[in-house]
Amino acid sequence: MKKIAVVFALFLFCSISYNAQDIKPSPTPPDEGGVVKISTNLIQIDVSVTDKKGNAIRDLRPEDFEIFENGEKQSISNFRFVSSVRQTETPVKQIADKTAIPIPPIAIRPEQVRRTFALVVDDLSLSFESAYHTRRALRKFVDEQVQEGDLVAIIRTGAGIGALQQFTSDKRQLYAAVERVKWNPLGTGDMGAFAPIEPTPLEIAAATGDTTVTEEDLAQERNSANSFNDFRSSIFVTGTLGALKFVVSGMSELPGRKSVILFSDGFRLLERDSQGFSDGGRVLEFLRQLVDLANRSSVVFYTIDARGLQTTGYTAQDKVISPSPQAFQRTLSDRRDELLDTQAGLQYLADETGGFAIINNNDLAGGVRKVLDDQSYYLIGYSPDSETFDPAKRRFNKLEIKVKRSDVNLRYRSGFFNVAEEKMPKATAAKTPLQQLENALSSPFAVNDIALRLNLLFASDIKSGPYIKALLHIDAKDLKFTPGENGMKKAAFEVMTASFGDNGVLVDQINRSYTISVNEENFKKLQAEGLVYHLMFPVKKPGAYQYRVAVRDPQAETVGSASQFVEIPNLKKSNHVVSSIVLDSFSTAQWEQTVSGKVGSHELPSNALGDTSLRRFKSDSVLRYGFEIYNAKLDASRQPNLTTKIRVIRDGKLILDGKSVPFELLGQADMAHLKSVGVVSFGKGTPPGEYVLQVIIIDNLAKQKERIATQFVQFEIVE
Repeated sequence: MKKIAVVFALFLFCSISYNAQDIKPSPTPPDEGGVVKISTNLIQIDVSVTDKKGNAIRDLRPEDFEIFENGEKQSISNFRFVSSVRQTETPVKQIADKTAIPIPPIAIRPEQVRRTFALVVDDLSLSFESAYHTRRALRKFVDEQVQEGDLVAIIRTGAGIGALQQFTSDKRQLYAAVERVKWNPLGTGDMGAFAPIEPTPLEIAAATGDTTVTEEDLAQERNSANSFNDFRSSIFVTGTLGALKFVVSGMSELPGRKSVILFSDGFRLLERDSQGFSDGGRVLEFLRQLVDLANRSSVVFYTIDARGLQTTGYTAQDKVISPSPQAFQRTLSDRRDELLDTQAGLQYLADETGGFAIINNNDLAGGVRKVLDDQSYYLIGYSPDSETFDPAKRRFNKLEIKVKRSDVNLRYRSGFFNVAEEKMPKATAAKTPLQQLENALSSPFAVNDIALRLNLLFASDIKSGPYIKALLHIDAKDLKFTPGENGMKKAAFEVMTASFGDNGVLVDQINRSYTISVNEENFKKLQAEGLVYHLMFPVKKPGAYQYRVAVRDPQAETVGSASQFVEIPNLKKSNHVVSSIVLDSFSTAQWEQTVSGKVGSHELPSNALGDTSLRRFKSDSVLRYGFEIYNAKLDASRQPNLTTKIRVIRDGKLILDGKSVPFELLGQADMAHLKSVGVVSFGKGTPPGEYVLQVIIIDNLAKQKERIATQFVQFEIVE
């Protein structure tokens, strides 16, 4: 039997003055949510209706619509309009002091998600130019267009599994993902939108006077080259479509209407054979499967041709050696056909899922803005008949929707295959325990059979330097305990932990197995408080990292996963840095004993390990927080001159803008690792919700641009 040793010595909570501040209760706004389903009892379709200018029409009624399934009119049973326009909210409290910095993000609860976007960059097809323009559009999206309630992922089709692709509202993570969008030399994209024209061997022979080369020979050579290029391209395209299918599968479990914005240089629907004929191949079949999955998962595809507006004429890079007008025309025609054929794939994917394609437009950021404006729609439902899902009667159910109003544009899903959602084959479980853990670890979506809470703590040690302590809270109620000897209860779990750099490359990986055996008293305690597992990761170099962990119960064959993004600062630079924040909570009655002097703060029952990992507290409690400060400037007497303040944010709104107070050393001798502790009191009636505690450290001895350092921790208040 292996035992889990829990050691926690990151900060000392004693012998340091406390900066105490109170939080006053305020009401919590109601949450909204929605979901679209295809089942045997109800089929719901989201329909976008716009005028000639592309503006959403919002005043239609059920009687204005007609819906047809396979040509037969259906009776509308469900109807509502979902608007992208947000209600005007009370303005957020503004911060007047010059040290103001952006409010940090908070975790979004599922019921708070208004829009979900996966911005997929097909770097398997993008040219060097397209990658540059796509990166600019993505950066503008994060800067200006991400709104409260948005859940966003930026995904590269050619990236490793560790690429920063988790759905998040954290702009730090999105910016890190944007910076990794670059030209992929292993893909099919060239430096420009079109590869330079190069003469073939037979064309060179014909141009130099070889009369044995016929037009049929030249045509056969072109057909063979086109067939090979299409085959090579189809391999990359199926890789792209496979990545999109993986994304859509995970998005099916997310709330609300989901949108995928695909940046690509396009792909062909049909493949050309060596005789010059075009026919459907692996791309078209894979694409049809993707469309059906997207329609069932309420995922709308919007496609953007990252090449923008292109000319198909000759460029300085092209080498044309045949002087005949026919050869000139044929070359230009081939390039024009290539552009149109690759745009056809983008248009098909968007049209079949209810979205639209942005083509021949150099304003990629404007295309994204147009997509964001297209989030108002009508949700229309009807009850299907018994033949809808009868494979003997029909394979595909075609949908058609009409509006009894002129001069409107409609977009909706083309239809769905005849398998009801309840009857669709579920993804088969991995054959081995290792595969189950690897699948959970590699997925950009959390697996929740075992509830996990991950918290990464960045700190620095005098001898070993910077490190990450990963704290993992496991809900013991999700583990299967079996009777053991002498009335003991036993459970086992396997852990796979990995860290990835911002390029998707694996940095560290740890695989371990554990068995725990507890008596009845400790079993009840585990059921109530959970189990905390921790690991130490040395930091080899500064940068953006993603840590992922998967836990498997071998007895129940269940899996849970969690991930977190963290940025490791460069401590070798001169500006000061704040470590991660450690938390500890007490009841108000317990803390009042400390304030009155009856009990020392070090005598209070502390559970910093559990509190910092779970980060879930009750109202009417006192939250104690601690952190360290590195690289603070020192004056001539080797003393720092720091000012500290805190802020508390609830559900994205600033509710406490603390006072600035001088930092007090109180006997600390280690100027390289300054410790600070404070408390925040949450009174009785504090509303439940997601909170953020932010600490701000101002170094009054540093240069103006380097004076401010900050750190924050997210936590939850429950009733």
